[in-house]
Amino acid sequence: MVTTALGTSRVWVTLGHGIINEIYWPATGTPQIRDLGFIVSGPFGWVEIKREMLYEITVPAPYVPLPQIVHEGQGYRLVLELATDPLRDVVLVSFQLTGEGTRLYALLAPHLGNSGMDNNARAGEELLAWKGENALCLTCDCGFSRSSAGYVGVSDGWHDFAENGRMAWSFAEATLGNVALFGELQANEGTLALGFGESLEGARTLARSSLSEGYGLIRQRFIDGWEAWGQKLIIPECPPDIEREAFISSLVLKVHEDRTFPGSIVASLSVPWGQSSDSSGGYHLVWARDCVEAGLALVAVGQVDDARWMLSYLVATQADDGRWNQNSFPDGRPYWTGIQLDEVGFPIVLASKLMEEDALAGMSGVEAMIRRAVRYLAHNGPISAQDRWEENAGISPFTLGIEIVALIAAARFFEDEERDYCLSLADYWNERIEDWTYYKHGPFAAQYGVDGYYVRIGPTGTDEDLRGRIEVKNRGGETVEAAALVGMEYLYLVRLGLRDANDPRIQNTLKVAEGLLKVETPLGAAYRRYNGDGYGEHEDGSPFDGIGIGRAWPLLAGERGHFDLMLGHDPLPYLATMARMTGPGGLIPEQVWDGPSIPSRGLEPGKPTGSAMPLVWAHAEFLKLLVARQRKRPLELLASVEEYLRLKETKNDTWHWRPDLTFDVVPAGRDVLVDMPAPFVLHLGFDGWQNLEDRPSTPLAFGRHGVRLAARDFDGRLVADFTIYLVDAAQWEGRDHHMRPAQPGV
Repeated sequence: MVTTALGTSRVWVTLGHGIINEIYWPATGTPQIRDLGFIVSGPFGWVEIKREMLYEITVPAPYVPLPQIVHEGQGYRLVLELATDPLRDVVLVSFQLTGEGTRLYALLAPHLGNSGMDNNARAGEELLAWKGENALCLTCDCGFSRSSAGYVGVSDGWHDFAENGRMAWSFAEATLGNVALFGELQANEGTLALGFGESLEGARTLARSSLSEGYGLIRQRFIDGWEAWGQKLIIPECPPDIEREAFISSLVLKVHEDRTFPGSIVASLSVPWGQSSDSSGGYHLVWARDCVEAGLALVAVGQVDDARWMLSYLVATQADDGRWNQNSFPDGRPYWTGIQLDEVGFPIVLASKLMEEDALAGMSGVEAMIRRAVRYLAHNGPISAQDRWEENAGISPFTLGIEIVALIAAARFFEDEERDYCLSLADYWNERIEDWTYYKHGPFAAQYGVDGYYVRIGPTGTDEDLRGRIEVKNRGGETVEAAALVGMEYLYLVRLGLRDANDPRIQNTLKVAEGLLKVETPLGAAYRRYNGDGYGEHEDGSPFDGIGIGRAWPLLAGERGHFDLMLGHDPLPYLATMARMTGPGGLIPEQVWDGPSIPSRGLEPGKPTGSAMPLVWAHAEFLKLLVARQRKRPLELLASVEEYLRLKETKNDTWHWRPDLTFDVVPAGRDVLVDMPAPFVLHLGFDGWQNLEDRPSTPLAFGRHGVRLAARDFDGRLVADFTIYLVDAAQWEGRDHHMRPAQPGV
């Protein structure tokens, strides 16, 4: 479970195994602790409650993330309730331990500044830790009777009990290391306050202030804030279990929003397989794609203001050249700087959706953002440096589909040449989807009785390159034929309105994907990202360590449900599957276990693995599918795109030739636009360089330059021969090109 308060507080809390895991402060991108847990001692001995796994979590209402956690084992019952102070950077934990002769101990593992290295800890009446400008203070209204500061794995509280059977160590300080704090509580009932600040004094002041105000008042303020937000939710009528998950999903999206930078939503407040390593990595970064997915979902459930904040955030964090970095910290600083062209197109989709919902009024900078994004797509598409799984360059049906609808949707924001160029490029790319991503008579065609199928990704965008090879990043650099990799990307072509659900090519790929990627579990069917994926636990259940076996994703069950909707079926079974595949608090994981049960590792078929949980993208998919079920259409199916494609009666009349995306044959009756990023001269001849002429380029929209060869230029000719002189560089390109017109009717 994840929780935060709605207010000025800048603290986000995650729960796992019945205790507090990472706490993020002062932004969603910066975890400050690894965990805060408890040991219970008594006549029965001692237990660390997170290892017992004997707990239940409840909340006052599905949209109020005030968790009460009840741990009940032999000889003890521990009730914890957690509230973040809406006014202060403080986490309050109310505790009540019952059981004859029992005592309670708090264990705190600081990871200040997103790292366990070089932390400092001090134990006394309060537990303190600091590093640089990050500090924390754990205090309690009943006080600590004893406390200790040690080093993880050597002199921490768990090792104290493991070696001595009791708390025997009382070290005053541990510095410049991976430290741990430990304290015996003077009473079995009270309130802990964990405050964060830029100094020890500040953290202590905040923690003590919250304790002084009192848990009851802060708890009520916390509840009031969430109830006010939750009452605005519009959840479609559905079965109770689906409704509960819809409230949880809405809550998850809101919890992941940063306070200092409204509209920034991190992909997950979690560290995948974090219990198995000391890595500071995680999903606590902002991806433009996930941000838009969340925004569309919040629009769907009536939280339009939240979606507007996300669009404003995207406007603010766009680079001057029109792209968004692969991901960034909430303040906009890039982390990984790869480029994924779906992340350039998605913000246009969100802006267009808000326009269709009459929700763009009063916003500024949106049209300029769209113009910059379109310019970037025009200069760099359709080949993306990374696909949506951040693994390969090429043309993916998913990314290409987003690029195309972004261009069509953007056209309504422009006039004349800019509008016409957007639509011409979108039409051309749309017409070439199958040339670039559909492989006829591939290695799976005969096996599944089809003539071809869409591949996961085409390496560089020519039909010949579908015979090339793709590196599978999570299998130690192994390469496979592009035609031998199938994913779920093709489904978005239907969802976006670019292809009909009953298109034979879509149906062919459905047969192949169902056979290769579908995984049946006791809780329902989910899907792997692609055949041969290596991102997931090993066969024995050991954690992913750079290689592994890709497991099933509930997110992809949602994508499959959207496809069923487009076929006219009720997608409720897919919603039910996603709801069943959650963790104890209703969180949807990135992946679920799809092998035999391994109880020793907590792995059960259909239930969460050690991957990211919650996955914001998956919760957004759940909400979008639920609302799409009610509306009978996907949220991503834009009215402007649907209308344009419906009214367009003829094929695109212009093919765009580019040096990185060439073609040899021009369909009959088509113009060719030699489309370049800078001024040039086209040195042109026909049928063996006869009738030579030089045609200087003219400016096109969005900084492009072009020379148009009209269809009539090919009349009576077999081949066009040309080369290019680059004006700015004052040199010839150094290559000759040839294209021939197809025979009429071809």
